Amino acid sequence: MTDRPLRFGVLGAANIARAFIAGVAPSAKVTVAAVASRDPAKAEAFARETGVPRFHGSYEALLADQEIDALYIPLPNSLHAEWVVRAAEHGKPVLCEKPLAISGAQAREMFAAARKNGVALVEGFPYLAQIQTAKLRELLAAGAIGKLKTIHAAFGITSADPQNIRLSPTLGGGAVLDAGSYATSLIRIAAGERPTRVHATAHFAANGVDLTTLATIEFANGLLAQMSCSFETGYHRHALIAGTDGVIETNFLNHPPRSGPAVLQVKRGIAFDAAFEPLEVPAGNGFLREAESFADMLVHGPERWTGASEAESIDIMDTLDAVAASACSGGWVELRS
Repeated sequence: MTDRPLRFGVLGAANIARAFIAGVAPSAKVTVAAVASRDPAKAEAFARETGVPRFHGSYEALLADQEIDALYIPLPNSLHAEWVVRAAEHGKPVLCEKPLAISGAQAREMFAAARKNGVALVEGFPYLAQIQTAKLRELLAAGAIGKLKTIHAAFGITSADPQNIRLSPTLGGGAVLDAGSYATSLIRIAAGERPTRVHATAHFAANGVDLTTLATIEFANGLLAQMSCSFETGYHRHALIAGTDGVIETNFLNHPPRSGPAVLQVKRGIAFDAAFEPLEVPAGNGFLREAESFADMLVHGPERWTGASEAESIDIMDTLDAVAASACSGGWVELRS
């Protein structure tokens, strides 16, 4: 792959697959070489519409395609585990859309299958590939705001179409597994360690899917975080990270400036009148940066991957499990170490 682009195959023909294909189109490092749908006519039409040269009328056929180097899996959440494992058994590395799975147990099984078959598996959060997030990591690692004490991360959108898979209980729908996975991942990345326990409350739809969920997340070092996610609000996406020596604010966007400018600002100091210093960070398509980071990882090693590590992805899924369980029980839920 050092003398040609990494050839992705895309499972499914949903809107997110269309956005991924468009996002990586300018790349010299990666290309989408084939797409697959369980409906051959749909696969052909989708390939034609997106400019992808080849198509398959089944997921199995794409997995068996020897001209495909890796897979991008943007299927409904409930199908991630099955097709990641099948891809690993065919020797295909996988970039899987968030959330990696619908439970921590599934996530562990998926990583185990990848290790057993000697292939890479990573979870796709496009915002993690952004320079905005890389700079955030640098600031936190350098202790720019001292010891972290609180984190607030929120993500909300309106999703009211009953036919949307986001609202399907059988397909792994709900605000927690969608918008909540982003806010929770930001908290885990910023904290740098696994939470210890969670307390949550939620508003549920008649079919049992959570529509709005708020959670308090505790860490062993005394850090406290709050996560909120919703399918019932106007669009908002922001985080505030407060430490003993200052504050950082960010909107941790996937694809700035499409959804607005990338915001990353730092208040250095504890005085009420200390000013926020806006840091300029270049914008760009998160799918493009994520896919190219994935390709670099396959060629040069795991240190080139800018996204979530295996440990981080498992911690995120375990936290989402705990949030869902607490929202149902009304009590604190411990995360096993």
